[in-house]
Amino acid sequence: MSDNTNILVFILVILVIFSGLFSAIETAYSSANRIRLKNLSDEKPEALKVLQILDDFDRFITTILIGNNIVNIAAATIGTIIFTRLYQENGPTISTIVITLVVLLFGEITPKTIAKKIPESFSCASVGFVQFITFLLTPISWIFRGWKYLMDRFVKIEEDDSDIADELITMVDEAEKEGDLEEHESDLISAAIEFNDLDVKDVLTPRVDVVAVAVNTPLDEVERVFRMNSYSRLPIYENSIDNIVGVVHEKDFYNLYYNEKGAGSIRRIAKPVIYTSENVKISTLLKQLQKAKLHLAVVSDEYGGTAGIITMEDIIEELVGEIWDEHDTVKEYYQQIDEKTYLVKCSAEIEDMLERFGVEPDEDDYDFITVSGWIINELGHIPAAGEEFDYQNLHITITKADQRKVLEAKVEIRDLEKGEEEDQ
Repeated sequence: MSDNTNILVFILVILVIFSGLFSAIETAYSSANRIRLKNLSDEKPEALKVLQILDDFDRFITTILIGNNIVNIAAATIGTIIFTRLYQENGPTISTIVITLVVLLFGEITPKTIAKKIPESFSCASVGFVQFITFLLTPISWIFRGWKYLMDRFVKIEEDDSDIADELITMVDEAEKEGDLEEHESDLISAAIEFNDLDVKDVLTPRVDVVAVAVNTPLDEVERVFRMNSYSRLPIYENSIDNIVGVVHEKDFYNLYYNEKGAGSIRRIAKPVIYTSENVKISTLLKQLQKAKLHLAVVSDEYGGTAGIITMEDIIEELVGEIWDEHDTVKEYYQQIDEKTYLVKCSAEIEDMLERFGVEPDEDDYDFITVSGWIINELGHIPAAGEEFDYQNLHITITKADQRKVLEAKVEIRDLEKGEEEDQ
């Protein structure tokens, strides 16, 4: 080969190297994790420069694509010249095959694979080159960014507004699968992410389960209610439970009971309560309870009546799970009869029951929370004991019910036939 051809080969090698560098930079900056870069910024000032570049990602990607295409086109042109000199009329064909393989292997696949494994480190190492190229190609990039602006004006495309909370939960699940997080850590983080999505109606103790006493109830009767239910606080109402006027703490009551038995009134030891509605976020209510230094709120329905109550403990349990003390009675919602049959207390949460039995609900969102509400919704009425129905591979038999709700049901898990599975 002549000296001139040797120079062209050298230039071709340099262009392929730059092609690989541009490809690696594109992959590294696209894959870099902003949180990791912020953590690296104390040790590496270059991480802050990378974050600044990522803040204007459109400008960055336009510049890199321009640079990458320039070197690839130049490499293809020089390759054609070299191989035409060497192989005459067969040169263009040979050049196309060789340059395509070389660019794919050394200008795309290899550098992108390496950059994908160490995106933050590579981004920091190449930030000076990126700043230089961005400055050098600014006039050309402005032309293409202007074209992009015109395209955005005339071609309207809706951006994907996916919920960031769902993405975070997916990241947590992946971290747990890879062993970076323990199961209890993953559960706590997921609960914290979903915490702000919960409304008061998802957590409250419904009106029918609220234990309360009238303001003029004799002290002996109040003492019996405290003793039978093991609650540390009791709401008190005037005339009806729709008019809750305060809450009595067990400690204050027994102080009154033993010191002023027969003479005192629970009204004067009652603490105030705050009122909230069913659609308030529990995160908002938690702040209100903390500010008021209270532990219980009354939940009002749309007519001003009492829909239920909610305590600070109820809210915190949504983050950390059930909190039991030495006086709590553990609720057993599921009693196993045999391998595939269970007795279920219908105050259990329907999501927990379906998940326990490996059933995907037919609808993603519904207005009921308990198994009782789900059964009533499925049947279209409040059932009597003995009624039964099928739901996917579950056979449900009502075993206990009253005029207002379902109390207990027997759940049998069936093995579906092949034809039945296809119908689901």
